[in-house]
Amino acid sequence: MVTAPPPAPGTYWLDEGPWSDPVHIVVGLRRQTLTVYAGDRVIGEASVSTGRKGHSTPEGVYAILQKQKWHRSNLYSNAPMPFMQRLTWTGIALHAGHNPGRPASHGCIRMPYAFARELYDLTRIGSQVRVTMDDLVPALAVDPAAFDFGADGEVAFRFASNTYAPRVPMERMVPVLAVDPGIYDLY
Repeated sequence: MVTAPPPAPGTYWLDEGPWSDPVHIVVGLRRQTLTVYAGDRVIGEASVSTGRKGHSTPEGVYAILQKQKWHRSNLYSNAPMPFMQRLTWTGIALHAGHNPGRPASHGCIRMPYAFARELYDLTRIGSQVRVTMDDLVPALAVDPAAFDFGADGEVAFRFASNTYAPRVPMERMVPVLAVDPGIYDLY
């Protein structure tokens, strides 16, 4: 399987909204990335720094429990944790902080400052965060009649007058079986 390189330390991208779908987050520990989704659409990605050896960030599915713009750690020398979004009551949170692009924290997920500020405004108490060793790769299910193979062999999908190219290489996409909702009057 071919995987895209992780973002450079301290870098990110985030589409402009607004989005009608709820925002959820996937943290990939192996690549040290955080991916933001609105529904099933990838809307952003950032490099992160998760827990170092002896303080690893635990895998699991979490809900954001608390949000504070200007928080200080009660466990680690009153360390600043701007744009803190608590995932556990035992010291795991998303927040802005030093981001060398490798595990270096006491278990928290450190993000670039500007990204942390924007993400803070997108999430709510209860927003889902999945922490996993391997990234989850989004897959797009579409009617094959909508495929358009460009000159470079990249698949693009045409809807009305807009063209949308996949954000990940085709090698990383996983086929998905989807039921046409029109067959079952689900529209």
